[in-house]
Amino acid sequence: MSFEDIEDHDGVRCSWNVLPNTRIEATRSVVPVSTLYTPLKERPEFPPVMYEPVMCKAPCRAVLNPHCQIDVRGKLWICPFCLQRNQFPPHYKDISTNNLPPELLNRFSTIEYGLSRQSPVAPVFMFVVDICLEDDELKALKDSLILALSLLPPNALVGLITFGTMVQLHELGYQDCPKSYVFRGSKDYNAKQVQEMLGIGSGIRNQPGAAPQQNLPQQTFGADRFVQSVEQCEFTLTSIFEQLQRDPWPVANDRRPLRSTGAAMSVAVGMMESAFPNAGGRIMLFCGGPATQGPGMVVGPELKEAIRSHHDIEKETDRYYRKAVKFYEALARRSAASGHAIDIFSGCLDQVGLAEMKYLVNWTGGSMVLTDSFVTAIFKQSFQRVFEKEEREDDVPGYLLMGFNATLEVQTTKELKVCGMIGPGISANKKTAIVSDTEIGIGNTSAWKLAAVSPSTTVGIYFEVANQQSQALQPGSKGLIQFVTTYQHSSGQYRMRVTTVARSWAEGSSPEIPVSFDQEAAAVLMARISVFKAEIDETADVLRWLDRMLIRLCQKFGDYRRDDPASFRLGPGFSIYPQFMYHLRRSQFLQVFNSSPDETAFYRHCLYREDTSNSLTMIQPSLMSYGFEGAPAPVQLDSMSMKNDV
Repeated sequence: MSFEDIEDHDGVRCSWNVLPNTRIEATRSVVPVSTLYTPLKERPEFPPVMYEPVMCKAPCRAVLNPHCQIDVRGKLWICPFCLQRNQFPPHYKDISTNNLPPELLNRFSTIEYGLSRQSPVAPVFMFVVDICLEDDELKALKDSLILALSLLPPNALVGLITFGTMVQLHELGYQDCPKSYVFRGSKDYNAKQVQEMLGIGSGIRNQPGAAPQQNLPQQTFGADRFVQSVEQCEFTLTSIFEQLQRDPWPVANDRRPLRSTGAAMSVAVGMMESAFPNAGGRIMLFCGGPATQGPGMVVGPELKEAIRSHHDIEKETDRYYRKAVKFYEALARRSAASGHAIDIFSGCLDQVGLAEMKYLVNWTGGSMVLTDSFVTAIFKQSFQRVFEKEEREDDVPGYLLMGFNATLEVQTTKELKVCGMIGPGISANKKTAIVSDTEIGIGNTSAWKLAAVSPSTTVGIYFEVANQQSQALQPGSKGLIQFVTTYQHSSGQYRMRVTTVARSWAEGSSPEIPVSFDQEAAAVLMARISVFKAEIDETADVLRWLDRMLIRLCQKFGDYRRDDPASFRLGPGFSIYPQFMYHLRRSQFLQVFNSSPDETAFYRHCLYREDTSNSLTMIQPSLMSYGFEGAPAPVQLDSMSMKNDV
């Protein structure tokens, strides 16, 4: 199977498809043993199986897979990860060599289980809307939001917060007239304050003097006044949208509108974590300018004060940046821990503070859309794509193409250890024996929380070979990696997708290793490391590191005669890797010249979540050649491709 076929089947691309058998040989191979994994890769030919998975004893908890040894007569299976013997459950009593369950067949190396567990609440969508907008911008945004209500499933829960100088949480359960709770925009509200002010959260029943609430739905903890299903509140919410006016607070000609983005997000996160802990949900922020007051402000209200540039951030001359980043980081951590994703839709010619708010999106698995205006088609189409539904044969709209509140766990055989993950998630702090001391990305754990996943969400997971020189491996043995993704499907059912991949070991000098190199996946995996480093280190240091890695790789796998540059040759498996590195070091991911901090944050966000093909297109855009002879064909992004007849 080609690398692309394996990706289509399992959603996995490995940098090396034959593994160096010792730690020292793996280090000499320069590119780490690593994989790009798409947890919810669409596989319409393999529908989920509706039963619980068979798992190994604690603490291993690996899932039964095609690489397990089975004893049909004794009804036993041996876990390939911890080598424990496990009894098959009673309903597997008819198992035989000719009658095996799907999870033991090689073509089911990836299998999805429909679990019996159901989410107590439908997915929650909290709209956080900026009303400091021009009238035409606000009208276009209102139209898009009204359209979004028709794209949501009828049982989905929705809520609305609007913000300008003040923050308003709209009470959808009160239908006689529009009613909202107003919060001061210049103040930071923690979860406890939000709970007490709104009378929501798990503690409301036990408060002395609290009114008896017999009809209170258990799962919403009193938030059903503010968050209701689409079918219940569609009319009320549509009329609120239609009546929304621009923020009435007067704005002088030489000043920016007072915009309380931080306070609004604080209220949204506080309410969601109090009322819907560990239930799938999305907070969708629509902002048309920078935050100019309260927590998380990125620029002062006076127009003579310019918004920060890359130079200001580098020299630490901007007085708001560090404080704002710290504030939004804390919000992102709280939201990710509760299983809620945050999406940011920006519609403004100037910067809105995405550089400060990037962790809200990157740590929760949300989407980031950067547009000039809410009137543009790019915003409208991007917003509608968030609510894409499954395609079904009977033309009935399927469920939303998104998963909520996911956890990704990795299990490996003892010769491999997990270094970390680079992608849209946060550490689940699961420290096991397979966790390496070397950190790449989000390390020190073998599990990560992804508050939202889509069929295109792709994570990069990095490993190290733990095998020392003296410990020879048995001939024919394989290194196994198992990815277990548990998530809430948009139908409310919990599902578990299990992918188990096996890769052969080989001696460091074996010709199998260079042949197994996937240069496209390796380029993307190295790009993710370099972008992750660029967030912390100086760009010049990252570029030097990239150059050193490329030189070492060419030294190891190139053919050349000493002191004769013309003799240098790279094998076909490595031939375009240097080209990707050349374009990466000049790309907008690492070079910040001519990009604002917001644009850089957006570009890097895209690289963190896209699959191999899309990431390569961003690193090295494809160039098509159109000529009189033959069909259009892709050519190298090089001046040599320019010819007279094309």
